[in-house]
Amino acid sequence: MKGPPPDWPNAAHSRHVAGVHRWHVQEMGAGPVAMLIHGAGGATHSWRGLVPLLSGSYRIVALDLPGQGFTTRGARGREGLDAVAADIAALAQGEGWAPHAVIGHSAGAAVALRLAQALRPARVACVNAALGDFPGLAGLLFPAMAKLLAANPLTALTVSALATRKGAEGIIRSTGSTIDAAGLDCYARLFADRGHVDATLRMMARWSLTALRRDLPGIGVPTLLVTGEGDAAVPPSVSDEAAAMMPDAAVRHLPGLGHLAHEEAPDRVAREILPFLAS
Repeated sequence: MKGPPPDWPNAAHSRHVAGVHRWHVQEMGAGPVAMLIHGAGGATHSWRGLVPLLSGSYRIVALDLPGQGFTTRGARGREGLDAVAADIAALAQGEGWAPHAVIGHSAGAAVALRLAQALRPARVACVNAALGDFPGLAGLLFPAMAKLLAANPLTALTVSALATRKGAEGIIRSTGSTIDAAGLDCYARLFADRGHVDATLRMMARWSLTALRRDLPGIGVPTLLVTGEGDAAVPPSVSDEAAAMMPDAAVRHLPGLGHLAHEEAPDRVAREILPFLAS
C-alpha cells in the first residue's frame, strides 16, 4: 500500500516521513503530544473512535508499524520489539515530538513501555496489553511456527486471498470483540494486502517479551493498563500481573468488552485514559 485511500479514517491528516522506514503518520489536535501505537495486524484506523475524544486536549500522533498499514518497511530484520521501539524513538526525535503520553494497544502496548524508557513520557496508557508469554508448549511452538510462516513466500498470499468482510468479522469476533462495519471494512482491506500480512507475520516471528518483562520493575513512568474483561486474545490477568511488577501502575477492568475495547467503546476507554493523562 502506498498511501491511505480518501475514505480511510482520518486520511486528511495523513503524511509520510522518511527514515529507517517510510512512516505513515497522522497528526491532529493541539496540546501536549499523545503518541498512539496500534497492535499487530492493525493500523491507525483502530484509533478512529478514540482520536476525536483525545484531540480536544492533545496533539495526536498516530503511526503505522513497519510494513503494516501504510508504512513501507525499509531495513529488513527490524521487526522485533526493541528494534521497532528504537526506530519509533528515532522518528520521534527527528520530528521533534516529545510525547507527554504514549498509548499502545496489544503488542503496541509493549512498544509503548519500551518507549517509556527511550522517550520518558509523563504517562503511558495500555489497552489490553499483550505482555504475557504463551504458556507451556505453545510458548515453544508459536515462535517457530511464526518463523516458518514468515519464511514461506506463499503464506502471506494465501492469507490475503482469504481476506473478506466476513473473514475479517470472524477474526475480530475470535478476540471477544464486536466492532462497527467501518472497522471491519478497514481490517478486510488490510488483510487483503500481502505486504501488510507479511510484515505482521515477520513481526510475530521476531517478537519476544522476555527482556521487557524482566525490565518492568524498573519502568517508573506512571502507567495505566485498561483491559476488557471479555478479551479472548490476551487474558485480563496479564495486565494484573504486569501492574503488580511495576512501581507505579494501575489496572482498570471494563466489563463486556473484548480485545478491541477501544474500537468497541471508545467513550468508555477515554473516560479511563483522559483523567489519568491529566492527573
